[in-house]
Amino acid sequence: MTSIDVDSELSYDCAFDTTFLFQVAVMANAHQRIVDESLALEPASGEPLSLNELPIDGEGNRRHRLVAPPGPFTLRYRARIELEQEEADPSSLDEKAYADLPADVLPYLNPSRYCESDRLVALAWDEFGHLPPGHGRVQAIVDWVNRTLSYAPGSTGPSTTACDVLLQRTGVCRDYAHVVIALCRSLGVPARYVSGYAVDLQPPDFHGFTEAWLGGDWFLFDATRLAPLSGLVRIGVGRDAADVSFATLIGKAISQPPLVKAVLAGDGATSGNAGGALSSA
Repeated sequence: MTSIDVDSELSYDCAFDTTFLFQVAVMANAHQRIVDESLALEPASGEPLSLNELPIDGEGNRRHRLVAPPGPFTLRYRARIELEQEEADPSSLDEKAYADLPADVLPYLNPSRYCESDRLVALAWDEFGHLPPGHGRVQAIVDWVNRTLSYAPGSTGPSTTACDVLLQRTGVCRDYAHVVIALCRSLGVPARYVSGYAVDLQPPDFHGFTEAWLGGDWFLFDATRLAPLSGLVRIGVGRDAADVSFATLIGKAISQPPLVKAVLAGDGATSGNAGGALSSA
């Protein structure tokens, strides 16, 4: 079991009444237990602000809504998480036929805003179609993306898609994840985007990585290799980054760069994935 402390801080200055939807609180599931957490608002002045926690959706995503008046405020989230991930033998993780996929997994085969899998079918089959289906083929996609792309903060923006990234061959964590997801879906492997915290990530920020459906469960992959799989804490999952933005707003506000940290608690230690595959859902 691994214990991880996470901390994030988001600061804004609103020009007028602005509605925010935040997704920074981690999810709880069989492999990820919340030991302790706090979510606080710090207005610079005036009446205290109130967060409205929305119902948890079918994927386990947690969201908080806030209507903020004009002026500055800061949202801060802190939590201690215990991870107890299930490690599986990669050779035992096969790809499932379309007819055998659960209904809730099927949407993760479709093209989405940032993952144009329908446009990458020829590339996916040319590069990976000759490989035996299963975990090894997904890992080959992840390795290829790691080799093919250069990690360059600031090189992409909120409208950059997987196809854009493949053309320019540079990106950040969300772009790496989008390319992996699109190529997996092109081969018939359900894949989805995960937003989260990552232990000792440099530069510190929220992190984006991937889950693929193999052997009847979701398994973690991270093409950036900037953090060990055993140090990834899930915030939310969706078709791509558009579904799990850490902050969405309707109105007008000036934002400061987010302050994000994830560190091992106490004497804990992460060890990559020890050559196995880590289940996360």
